[in-house]
Order: sequence, then C-alpha cells, then structure tokens
Amino acid sequence: MKIKNALLGLSLLLALPAAAQQKNYVSEVWSPDLRNGKYKNPVLYADYSDPDACRVGDDFYLTSSSFNCLPGLQILHSKDLVNWTIIGAAVPYALPPIETPERPEHGNRVWAPAIRHHNGEFYIFWGDPDQGAFMVKAKDPKGPWSEPVLVKPAKGVIDTCPFWDEDGKVYMVHAYAGSRAGLKSVIAICELNADATKAITQSRIIFDGHEAHQTCEGPKLYKKGEYYYIFHPAGGVPTGWQVVLRSKNIYGPYEWKTVLAQGNSPVNGPHQGAWVDTPTGEDWFLHFQDVGAYGRLVHLQPMKWVDGWPVIGIDKDGDGCGEPVMTYKKPNVGKTYPACNPQESDEFDGYTLSPQWQWHANINEKWAYYAGDQSLVRLYSYPVLKEYKSLWDVANLLLQKTPSDNFTATMKLTFKPTEKYKGERTGLVVMGRDYAGLILENTDKGLVLSQVACPKADKGGTEQVNGTVDLKDNTLYLRVKFSCDGKKISKSEGGHDLLAMCNFSYSLDGKKYLPLGKPFQAREGQWIGAKVGMFCTRPAIVTNDGGWTDVDWFRITKK
Repeated sequence: MKIKNALLGLSLLLALPAAAQQKNYVSEVWSPDLRNGKYKNPVLYADYSDPDACRVGDDFYLTSSSFNCLPGLQILHSKDLVNWTIIGAAVPYALPPIETPERPEHGNRVWAPAIRHHNGEFYIFWGDPDQGAFMVKAKDPKGPWSEPVLVKPAKGVIDTCPFWDEDGKVYMVHAYAGSRAGLKSVIAICELNADATKAITQSRIIFDGHEAHQTCEGPKLYKKGEYYYIFHPAGGVPTGWQVVLRSKNIYGPYEWKTVLAQGNSPVNGPHQGAWVDTPTGEDWFLHFQDVGAYGRLVHLQPMKWVDGWPVIGIDKDGDGCGEPVMTYKKPNVGKTYPACNPQESDEFDGYTLSPQWQWHANINEKWAYYAGDQSLVRLYSYPVLKEYKSLWDVANLLLQKTPSDNFTATMKLTFKPTEKYKGERTGLVVMGRDYAGLILENTDKGLVLSQVACPKADKGGTEQVNGTVDLKDNTLYLRVKFSCDGKKISKSEGGHDLLAMCNFSYSLDGKKYLPLGKPFQAREGQWIGAKVGMFCTRPAIVTNDGGWTDVDWFRITKK
C-alpha cells in the first residue's frame, strides 16, 4: 500500500505542477545515456513523431506531432540532447474549432510542428491538414502558451516552419498534404507579417521533388553564412532519406544534396527532424525512425559541415551522405548531467494530469478527478456515442506512449459502478487500429473481467472476447507485457515494422498474476504508435450521474 502524503508534503505538492513533482524520472525500460560518455539510439524510444527542437542558452526544447491527442504539442527539455523530460504542453486543453470533446479525430489536427525562439519568445507552428497553419507562443516553454492563431487558412498546408531574416522579414516554409491539397512532393514559402500572425503573400513553390525526391515534406528553414538552407525528408515515412536544399536567395533557385540515408545501418527512413548546435559549437541532428506499433522513435546524429553542406551521421565512403549511428559519444555541452527520461509510471500524487498522459480528443473537464491527497485519479464513467462500435470511437481514453520495445504496464484500480443501470466498463487498453485490453464490466451477473481484442477497429470492427472470469472483488490489478525480439512484419511498408506482442494477466492481491485471453499483436494507430492506458465508460443513455474507477497507480517496469 502506498504511503499517503503527510500534511507538509501535501502542502508542497499543492504548490507544484505535475511536471515538477516528477523531476529526474529514470526509466527501468529505456535510458539512452550509457553513463560512460556515450549514448545509444534511439534517445527517445517512444512516438515523438516528426520531432523538432531548438536551443536557448544551455537548454534544448523539443516538440512533436500530437495529432488528435490532448494535451497537444508536448514540450520536452534537455541539457545534453540525450536525457529528456516532459515539462508541459503548448495546447493543454483543446484544439480549435472546439465543437465537441466526445469524438476523436484520429490522425487529424496537429501535424509536424516547428519550435523556434525569437526575440525572447518561443513560437510553435504546425499545420492542420484541414484548416491551415497555426501558431502559439510563450515567454516560458512550460507555459502558459497563447491561444492558437490561424496564420494561413488553407486546406492541405502542413509541416510549417517560421523563419526571421536579418532584414526583419518573416517567412514560413511548408509542404502540402496530397490527401487534402491534391498536390504533394513540393516545398513552398510565403511571407508573414512582422508579428508572425498572418500570411501576407501567397505561397510560392520553390522546390519540386517529384522526380528526385518524391514525397518531400517536413521542411525546416535555417540560414548559415550567405546561404538559406532547407532541411527536408523525402521518400516516404518508413523508407525515406534526408535532403538539404541551399540557395543565396530565399526563393531560390535551390540546389540539393542527400545528406543522410539508411546505408548499411539498421535504421530505416532516417529523416525529418531538427538541426541544433551546442554551446560549445558542435552540430547535431534529431530525426525519427518509424518502426510500426511503437511509433516514430527519435534518434540523435552527429553532424558536421563540409564544403558548405551538412553531413549527418557517419560518412564512411566520403560521398557527403552519412548513415545513422547506434552508439556515439555524447554531445559536448560543457558539463555532464544526470540521466533522466520522459515520465512513465504514475502514483497519481498530483492535483493535475501528469505530463506523460494524453486524452484521445479535446478534453472534457468532467472526465477525471485528480485526487492527490488520496493518491489516486478517479475516472468518471462517461457515455459513449450513440453510434458506438468500439473503443476506437471513445474520446475519454487516458493513454501514454509505449516507452520501449520490451516492458510491462501494470495498474491497480477499484471499480465503483452505479446501481442505477448495467453496462459501465473500465480497464486497461492497448490502443491502435487494432486494440486489445482487460475490461471489467458491471453486468446482470455481476462484475465480469474479459480479455478482448478488436481487429480493424479503424474500419468499424467490433470487440471479440477471448476469455472471461467472474469477480466478486472490485479491486484488482491489470497487467500487459509487451515483447519484441527484433522480428519484422514482412507485409509492412518496406518490411520495417517491428512485431510487438502483448500478453495480458490480472491479479486479486498484486502478487499472483493469472493469464487471461490470447496474445495480441499490437498495431499502430492513425499516424501514431500504439498507446497504453485506461478508460471508464457508460452506455449511450441519458442519465443523471453514474459510477467511476479509482486508479491507485500505473507502473512501467522491466518485468
């Protein structure tokens, strides 16, 4: 049993945000700092898709695509580019238009952001493929951030990045989503007003990648010396490479060079990320690798400049195109910092949502009660949609990214359903286009625990029950073990997706765990990796109040 907070500790907790309560979290399951002056890739074994980063003084800040998950645009902080922690989110509650929090918009909303620091303020730009280019800003990356501003209304404008030139002009580089714009594989630039809140020119296409670099997207604009440089990926998410364009005129013409590719490394599709430098003058590049169910993992590569072009990774044959490293000496930032990793386990001792968690849609304030004095989170049962087919349709899923290839997630809960009606459900879920979980339901026969799987949930699939057990005790422990031995799924694009298997078990005493159901092959969500977490729902009925689940803790462990 957890030791509850004493009055003094409680008063201190009340004054602290959730991020501060979990300072220097060190993961049992993935820590890239080898503690010998070297690091291993990926530096983030989690789905921080389309990462971008910037340095301000001695501090590095990273954000990534969050799509329909809220809080959106999680902000990570590091002192050395290897050890990262989550410090907040730039969109804490909702993405506009705020029409309803009840329906997830899988794969929509926040695509490929860029984070920049200019004139004492942080800016994040992103493209919403259905609305256009948005921007938020803040003086402190922990927040508060401004409300999102629609800088350029346009369907299909994505992967936006701002740039402030020496003459005071402000630009935005971006790509187009073929699914919305009817055109892709080109890079465009428009000019913004002085405060970067509005596009004041049409976008001009400055590079066509159809022939040499199909699916060019994700551009980031920099300037070094006389040249403007645009770093962009090409060739597709799991199979592509990194390209750099350069020109002495921002509108071109641009010459190009491929500067990073898989080569003989095991890292498929190494591209789309951020060039950053250290206070000591070193150059580094952060990029992602798509491995399927675990999402898009973040790697860190050394970078150097040769004859006015960047070379990323290790260039073994001297052709100017590097390949990724798996281990390397840590960046020289002038000091050595202790290991820390993004938060995973949660004792629910805080009074706000801890920063690793995200809901699956705009947040409804009535979904949860963060009872730090009781060291629990209470999830209220919330009605599903009338058109409900599966948990794919449910917004109030409280989930986090998978943190490694091999790990175990365990939670302790106490289910307190209402006596007014039956059908309230709660439990542990591994969510993706296919999903599975351990679900406790209040039925006419009493409490029933089921292991379920839902193949093709994204296509309207419905749950299959693989095993059940009747229960009398409403407090239990639910567990899922993720296992991966490096095998790939040959039918995936490029054959690069890792085979991730999940096995479920439960316990009545927290000591002896009993397996339930069948092994489940995890599958990614819509543009995101599989996520793991919890929920509490009620049937689609109009009623006054209902039951809830008290979650005492959620822990990520090796075994």
